[in-house]
Amino acid sequence: DRRPSEGYVVRSDTMMLVTVYPPGPRVALLSIPRDLYVNVPGYGENRINTAHFWGENAAPGGGPALAMQTVAQNLGVPLHHYVRVDFAAFRAIVDAAGGIDVVVEQPVVDDAYPTDDYGVMRIEIPAGPQHMDGETALRYARSRHGSSDFERAERQQQIVTALARRLLDPAAWPRLPLVYAAVVDHVDTDLTLGDLLLLAPTLLRVGAEGIERYAITREMTEPLTTDSGAAVLLPRWEAIHPLIQELFTP
Repeated sequence: DRRPSEGYVVRSDTMMLVTVYPPGPRVALLSIPRDLYVNVPGYGENRINTAHFWGENAAPGGGPALAMQTVAQNLGVPLHHYVRVDFAAFRAIVDAAGGIDVVVEQPVVDDAYPTDDYGVMRIEIPAGPQHMDGETALRYARSRHGSSDFERAERQQQIVTALARRLLDPAAWPRLPLVYAAVVDHVDTDLTLGDLLLLAPTLLRVGAEGIERYAITREMTEPLTTDSGAAVLLPRWEAIHPLIQELFTP
């Protein structure tokens, strides 16, 4: 959740766990609600999206490390790499790809969509097939007024799948150098070019429509108001752990 004038001492707007298993082949996504109330190592019980803030506040570059540690500790899975994408990176990558095609199932109307200068504006995205540029895709992914964070997670996974579909389309391959340049210029990750080249064949074999999409859903949590008045989501681990088992079992 980083504006252009800010550093990285910010909370995660979205957290998504991705698993890539070449022998399968398998690619799967797991969306994690940002209000999930968990133990942040060294900082006690807090929303999971604060892990990045506390880690980056402690040391530059520490945000991804603490976010990874928090997810790994609470979900019980090893994490090997991170990709940190801010709003500018999101826009740049989608635009470099030439936009994406998304079927909007329900119209999105938001009278208080947050702008980069901390104001608000009204946005409307009609239902039906839509070709989205980077700004429109970001609005579709970010808006939460009139919907829940769970519905927002579904839209975000639609965006990821649509981008994968676009990048796997031979018609878009001439744009891949532009996409690569946008990633180099805007994305922070510990994945090397060699790592990406090793992962790419798995995505090609799976295809965009073969990407499995999971989420920690409303039924897997319980709403709670903390003593300080914060509205958070308590994880129901008895419901979440079977999902994690399914996700990480080859």
